[in-house]
Amino acid sequence: MSYLSNFNAETGKTILVDILKTVNQPENSKKLAEAKASSGKEMIKMMQNVFPLVMQIQIEVIKDYGFPGSREGLVQFEQIIREFEREDVDIARLRAQVRSIYLPPININSTNDVLI
Repeated sequence: MSYLSNFNAETGKTILVDILKTVNQPENSKKLAEAKASSGKEMIKMMQNVFPLVMQIQIEVIKDYGFPGSREGLVQFEQIIREFEREDVDIARLRAQVRSIYLPPININSTNDVLI
């Protein structure tokens, strides 16, 4: 777990950028586009078809930085990133970009906090 002792905000940003670059590689981009097309705007289908692809891409990237190449490693990474995003707008922005790949936009009426 030495990767945790060396982990800082800059490492987090680097990993998130690498995830976004990997997502945008032609073969990954094609797979994701096909999964999104078959899902339409249905949240459940997005989570069934797109989310696993994004999760696998993230696992492949984070293992290059010493995290376990498993769901547990991804959970560990996400927990650390969530802590950093509270204080670092760049990390928050990058994490939001990753999440936007598998979460369709949701309209919220901010006056009442009601989903539209």
